[in-house]
Amino acid sequence: MSYKAIDIAKYIINKCTIDQHPISNLQLQKILYYVQKTFLEKNMVAFDDEIEAWQFGPVVPEVYYQYCGFGAIAIRMKYTTDISSSYSCIIDPIVENKRNLNPWDMVEDTHKAGKAWAEIYKDGLGNHCVIPKELIRQKG
Repeated sequence: MSYKAIDIAKYIINKCTIDQHPISNLQLQKILYYVQKTFLEKNMVAFDDEIEAWQFGPVVPEVYYQYCGFGAIAIRMKYTTDISSSYSCIIDPIVENKRNLNPWDMVEDTHKAGKAWAEIYKDGLGNHCVIPKELIRQKG
């Protein structure tokens, strides 16, 4: 079982709104990346959408374009979501931990040499190129 990234994103936004800890689009993108990475490490897939290497780190384009109008402003929206408890029990601790981090620290973390984003982005040569799921699983 896996979901669309937009469904996972709505779940994350809803959780953060209800918890009174709303996040920005940049934070959302990084949290989605950490969620997918964690699932892949468990030999599961959180969502089927591809993640691309963009200037400020890994991005799920469909989700980015859905929320880019918020800019750096916190996204405060409530959704009715249908994410299974087997998924939410993995997602929730990631969200609760990562939403407290400075988003630029998450960007720095995903940009580290040897990690999946850096291997694809290559100083801009791989801008907007897909980061293969297997590379995310192996290198984070």
